[in-house]
Amino acid sequence: MGSRAIIWKLVILAAVTLLLCIVLLRIGWLVNERQGRQQEAVQSVEQAQAGAQTLLGPLLQRQCVEEWEAVTGQGAERRVAMEKREFTLVAAPAKLQVGGTLRQEARYRGLFKVNGYAGDLLLEAQWGSVESLQPRAEHAGSKLQCNDPELMLAVSDARGLRSAELSLGAQSLAVRPGTHHPKYERGLHAVLPLPLALPVAVQIKLDLQGTGRFALVPAAASTKLNLKSDWPHPSFGGRFLPSERTVDASGFTAQWTVSELASTAAADVLARKPMPDVGSSGPERTSEIDTLEVGLVDPVNPYVMSDRAIKYGLLFILLTFVCVGLVELLAGRRVHPVQYLLVGLALSVFFLLLLSLSEHLSFGLSYAMASGAAVVLLGYYGVAMLGSWARGIGFGALVAGLYGALYTLLRLEQAALVIGALLLFALLAAVMTLTRRLDWYALGAGTTPTVSTR
Repeated sequence: MGSRAIIWKLVILAAVTLLLCIVLLRIGWLVNERQGRQQEAVQSVEQAQAGAQTLLGPLLQRQCVEEWEAVTGQGAERRVAMEKREFTLVAAPAKLQVGGTLRQEARYRGLFKVNGYAGDLLLEAQWGSVESLQPRAEHAGSKLQCNDPELMLAVSDARGLRSAELSLGAQSLAVRPGTHHPKYERGLHAVLPLPLALPVAVQIKLDLQGTGRFALVPAAASTKLNLKSDWPHPSFGGRFLPSERTVDASGFTAQWTVSELASTAAADVLARKPMPDVGSSGPERTSEIDTLEVGLVDPVNPYVMSDRAIKYGLLFILLTFVCVGLVELLAGRRVHPVQYLLVGLALSVFFLLLLSLSEHLSFGLSYAMASGAAVVLLGYYGVAMLGSWARGIGFGALVAGLYGALYTLLRLEQAALVIGALLLFALLAAVMTLTRRLDWYALGAGTTPTVSTR
């Protein structure tokens, strides 16, 4: 094969590689489209059921009105008008202890799974003083009127409140919808009987439903949160990680302990800062108030894993082409560009198989089936392409090794860079070793390449 023929073959192979890049790009767009549909499924479930939940409270509050006479003008122009000021007094608890269990309740929209949960929660709060509920006049001679104190508990999505029981000491109280709070409106409240005996201790039993994430605002002088769940893949977030946690195949347990020395949540709530939206992420997320969070995430999301696999697709194809090219050089077996194209298409279709199978099966099984089909096909085709059963089987084994390396890269995300770098170095070393005695000048001159014995 002359030097001009080699150049033309390289040009054609470059065009084949460009075509395969377009194929991979189209498959990547399909992955993105499926990810978008999954997100639509999550939004559909949240609209029909309940979204990510954030608990804020319980808090004691009191609605008050101050009325006074405002005098304007003098003499005949003197006017007296009644003015008033409406305000809400709020008291955060000295101690807040929350415990409970989050049970998996997955929801489906077609093929798409949405991680939901149902929580059985017990909130215990205590106030050693209610001095902050005593109104203070701001105008001389004014008249103050206040409603009876109420206890309120705010949630980010009130549709997730399946049931609630509230007790003050041994006395059960009627739970009513809404919070009567001017800022945190969704939730529940109960009117407290007078007089309030100190310390004020309340218990709230909640059956709460949500999707994706659960969070608690530590709006107390001292907050403790103890959670258990049968979800084995928690993602802990918020401003504080658990002080203790245990995660295994059966689920997780986690405990948070936060004081007002470390968190400004109680002061931020009294200042009426926005409740955090734990259902969103990124720069658009509202995070004015500290939270303790846990998310129920899928570490092996088929669309995320397929997207990561496709990012290695071009490298995967180039390495295979290099291996076929080595056989051409070392064994003298000519491979047509169309055969390169067919091999590249088989490698590309693997990613499409992986995506489609992983929507119905586990990712590991889907990967094994897709890669197994590709290895058998390429090994069988390699027998005819490379001219012998030994070369075809060796080619199939090489492709199987590449698939094994790719799976390792996908599973070990944190070590993917170092493993990928070592793999590339090993392949480069193998190519250099196999071609170290090849006479490249003879190849370029169009004569049969010789191997130096030196």
